[in-house]
Parts: sequence; C-alpha cells; structure tokens
Amino acid sequence: MSSNTRKLRFGAGLRGPGGNMAGWRHPDALADASVNFEYYTKLIQKAESGKFDFAFIPDGLYINEKSIPFFLNRFEPVTILSALAAVTSRIGLVATVSTSYSEPFNVARQFASLDQISGGRAGWNVVTSPLEGSASNYSKAEHPVHEKRYRIASEFLQVAKGLWDSWEEDAFVRNKETGQFFDPTKLHRLDHNGEFFSVQGPLNIGRSKQGRPVVFQAGSSDDGKDLAAREADAVYTNPETLEQAKAFYKDVKTRAAANGRAPGDIAILPGLIPIIGTTEEEVERKYLEAANLVTIEDALNFLGRFFDHHDFSQYPLDEPFPDLGTIGENQFRSTTERIKQLAKEQHLTLRQTALRVTTRKGEFSGTPTQVADLIQKWFEEEAADGFILGEAYPGALGDFVDQVIPILQERGLFRTEYEAATLRGNLGLPYPVNRYTKQEAIHK
Repeated sequence: MSSNTRKLRFGAGLRGPGGNMAGWRHPDALADASVNFEYYTKLIQKAESGKFDFAFIPDGLYINEKSIPFFLNRFEPVTILSALAAVTSRIGLVATVSTSYSEPFNVARQFASLDQISGGRAGWNVVTSPLEGSASNYSKAEHPVHEKRYRIASEFLQVAKGLWDSWEEDAFVRNKETGQFFDPTKLHRLDHNGEFFSVQGPLNIGRSKQGRPVVFQAGSSDDGKDLAAREADAVYTNPETLEQAKAFYKDVKTRAAANGRAPGDIAILPGLIPIIGTTEEEVERKYLEAANLVTIEDALNFLGRFFDHHDFSQYPLDEPFPDLGTIGENQFRSTTERIKQLAKEQHLTLRQTALRVTTRKGEFSGTPTQVADLIQKWFEEEAADGFILGEAYPGALGDFVDQVIPILQERGLFRTEYEAATLRGNLGLPYPVNRYTKQEAIHK
C-alpha cells in the first residue's frame, strides 16, 4: 500500500511530567504535572494544533512506595478527559480502563458518556491490569492469571459492544406533540449470560456520532494479539527495532484477516519517544540532562515494577542479570520476556539492564529531518500505521509539533487539516453499524 493512500496517525501520550522515573526533577518540568489541569490543557491543545489524532492517558490500579513518582498522584483518565473535551474540538480522547477490575455496564456507560460529551471523540485503551497487587485494592482474593485475564477481557468487550448497540441511531423520537420520547422497536436488551458476566441491559445512554468509542489494545503477548485482532480498532506496541516492528505489524494484520477484517480496520501504533535537536550535540545534551537525573535506586525500582515490584536491590549490581525463573510471567509478560532476552543477548549486568530500561535512548533521536526520515521509513515499510508520542524531556511534544510535523505534511504523509469531527473518522476506520439495524436490513 503506497503512502498516497495511507496517512500517518499520531497520538500524544499525556503522562504527567513524562520522561523517565525522575522526569519530575528536570529543571523545565512541572513537579505536579500529573495533577495540574492547566498543564494538561496546554499539552492537549498543542497536540491538537499539530492535528494529532488523539491524546492518550495510561493508568494503573496499584502503587507502593517504589512506584514511578507521578503514578503516586495522578488523575483518573475518564475524568480528566471529560474535562479536556470541553477545551478541545477535534482531537480524540483515549482513556485506559481495566477489564479485570471493572464492570462492563459501568465502563460502557462511562465511555458512551465521554463519547457524547466530546461529540464522538472517545477511545478506550483496554488493559487487563498486569500488577498482582491490583487484586488487593478490589476485594479480590487473587489476581487472575494471564490467560484468564484475556478471556475476561474478550467477554468484557463483547458485553460493552453489545450495550453500545442498545439503542439504534433514530431510537429517540422526542416528539413533544405526540408525547413519544422513543421508539420501543429501536430499543434492545442484551441479556448476556457468559462465563464471567451476566448483564441484562439496555444501556441508559445512546450511540454517538461515531457509533461507539474506538477500542485500543496494548498487549503484545499471543493472547493480547489475538484479542486485538478480534476486537481492537488500534493497537499500541513497543518494539525495540524496525524488524521487530515489521514482524508485529504483519502478525497482527494476518490475525485480523483470519477474523474477517480488512488491513485498514486496525491501526498499529508503536510508541515513539523522540529526542529532537538541531545538532547531534544538542540531542545528546537533552538525553543526558534527563538520564542523569535517574539514580541506580530509581532504575532498580522502575525495573522491579515490570516484575511485580520485585526487589532487585538484593542482587550484585555489576554481575550478570539474575535468573528470575517465573517471576513476572503473570504481569507484563511480553515486556519482561524482552528485558530478559536483551540482558542475555547483550551480556548485560543488572546495573546496565536497569539503566538501559529506565533511560533508553531510542533510535528516533536526531534532527527534525532525521526523525521524519525514520518515521517515513517505518511507515512505508509497514512497521507502523502511526505512532503514540511520549515525552523524553519537557517540551518534546512542542518540538515534534513545531519541527517534525511540518516536514511530514510537506511530504504528503500527514494531514494539514482534520478530515472529520470524530476520532473514528480521523483514523479512517469504518463506521460500526448497529447490529440490530444490520439485522433489519438483512431481513428486509
């Protein structure tokens, strides 16, 4: 597929002060950014000025004293995005919500509400909550194992999508003269009874301009890729290399095709953490300024989070990365496997591994032209349909919008104006026809 028929997609990750474990300490950072509404407003409006498809807010449900500092005190995603909907007009609003520790009716209602408030700009990043400790915050005896979490997520999504179809588009008549508020033939109960959920419905809010919220999914394990191929409109991934990205892209698109879906029905969006400078020296200075804020204690804590907050301080720092057995297999499975593989292949010590993971300098670092060139290469070689931008340093989003976006626009790779009023429309995704309307059409 040529770049003439495809356009890049961009999301902006809103992660408080961003950067690394010690990003809040950067001289240019707002230390309270994760709970600063004015800061979020400026950030999302900057992304919208750059014609970004969406803003994305990650989340987690368990913290302890060793958590990433801005995880300790941050906004709940749907709440903050509902507020940001009022200060934006076109950019999509994607919130992270867990299927392991939520109820389908509540989540379907929250996102349908955000979708209505924003005029059809809502997106749901579906996660299964990798951290074992999450169970202790939700009155659960144990954290579901990896495979079970994805079975729960699959059924959860089926229920949510069913609830979003409760009302057909023209169900609400609202005829004051006759007194008819809705057409009862356009209202549908779900009556779902499954392995994990029993939900009658209907949902007490109708469909939006985009039909239903856009579904994002972030798992890179086989279970995650299978779920994405069946249910997701967009997939977030974090490959280390171009070859890994191309393999993931092909894998997910192939799985989607096996589920009867077209390649354009699902967008693959790797993470992008650029360091942009006019010279190599400036790039290196920006990288070191952020990386040098991180202590080895910070790095060990950051590494430990992926392994269920495992205490890495018990091992010698300058000996080979320790053999952890099965630790981490029920949490961030694809990430922990990648970390262990990296340490083994490159013969890294624990110190080297922790610092590499915490302060990684990605290949998307360089002058604006160099960064644009690499983005174009990944896009045209089908390693990505677009990217979700994270800030390696304060102001990185602004640098990208002001310096890289114009180059991509000049090359015809990215929009100069929004094509649609909805997130689904701007992503070029097909409109999801209500299942009951579709059934009626078949029977006519």
